[in-house]
Amino acid sequence: MVRLIDLRPEGEARPRHPEKQARPDAISPRKPDWIRVRAPTSLGYRQTKELVQGLDLHTVCEEAGCPNIGECWSQKHATFMIMGGTCTRACSFCNVATGKPAALDANEPLNVARATAQMGLKHVVVTSVDRDDLEDGGAEHFVQTIQAIRSAAPETTIEILTPDFLRKPGAAERVIDAKADVFNHNLETVPRLYHSIRPGARYYQSLRLLDSVKQRDLNQFTKSGLMVGLGESRDEVLQVMDDLRVANVDFLTIGQYLQPTKKHAIIDRYWTPDEFKALETIAYAKGFLMVSASPLTRSSHHAGEDFARLKAARLAQQA
Repeated sequence: MVRLIDLRPEGEARPRHPEKQARPDAISPRKPDWIRVRAPTSLGYRQTKELVQGLDLHTVCEEAGCPNIGECWSQKHATFMIMGGTCTRACSFCNVATGKPAALDANEPLNVARATAQMGLKHVVVTSVDRDDLEDGGAEHFVQTIQAIRSAAPETTIEILTPDFLRKPGAAERVIDAKADVFNHNLETVPRLYHSIRPGARYYQSLRLLDSVKQRDLNQFTKSGLMVGLGESRDEVLQVMDDLRVANVDFLTIGQYLQPTKKHAIIDRYWTPDEFKALETIAYAKGFLMVSASPLTRSSHHAGEDFARLKAARLAQQA
C-alpha cells in the first residue's frame, strides 16, 4: 500500500501519480501505424458516457486510458471498475490514480447492476482497483456486485477481473464461490520484471490464485492477460504460457503495452502484428481454449464475443 503525504500549496491539484513525479521522463519510441486509433466521437460513445456518469460509476476504459474506448463505448460495451477510482498500489504500467481510497460506496453494486440492465448487456465485465486497505481486499464487494447483476439481469453472463487478494486469507475463495462465468486475473508481465513493473504483486501468488479457481470449481472459466513491450524476451513469454497451462487457464490475452505518461515505464519495443500472430498460434498449440493476441488486445476487448467462442471451444473439446 502506498502512503501519501500531501505537501501541496492550497488549491493546487493533486498529481494523479504522486509517487512517480520524481522520476525522470522516459521517452518511448514513436508509435507505429498499426497502433493508432481514432478519437471517440460517436453517439453511442456519448450515450454510454452519460449513463456511466449518471450512475456515478467508474470504468477501467476511462481510468486506464484504454485505446479501444471509442469502439467499445460506441457499441455500448463498458468494463465497470468497482471500489472507486483510486488504487493502493503503484504499478509502473498503469494509469489508474494512486493514493488513499475513499470508503466503499454501498450503492455501487446496485448501480453496476442497473447500468448492466439499462445497457442491455449480454456479457458484462467487472474489474476493480487494488484495495489493500480493506481486510478482505474488496472480496465481499465483488460478491455483492455479482449477486446484484444476477438479480437485475439474470440472462447476462458475468466476467470478473480481480486483484490478487495478496495476504487476504479466505478472500479469493469467497469470490470464486460467487460463481462468475469467467474469473480473470492478469499476470501482466514475466516474473523477471515484477519488481520494476508490478512491485506490489507476486508472480506465484497470481498463478496460485488462477489455479485455486480450477481447484475449487473446475467448470468456471479462467482467463489471464500479458502485456509485451516492457523488455521481456520471447522465451520468457512462452514460459509464462506454460505456467498458465499448468494452472489450467482457459483463455489468454496478449497485447502491446502503451506508455500512459512519460513518468510510466518506458516501451522497450513494439511487437509487430506478425509476432502477435505467432504468439497466438503457439498458445493454441499449448492447449489454451481461447487466445486473443494483437497490438490492441486488452482483457475486456470483445469480451462478449470471446466468451461465446470460449464456450463453443469447450463444447468442441468435450465432444
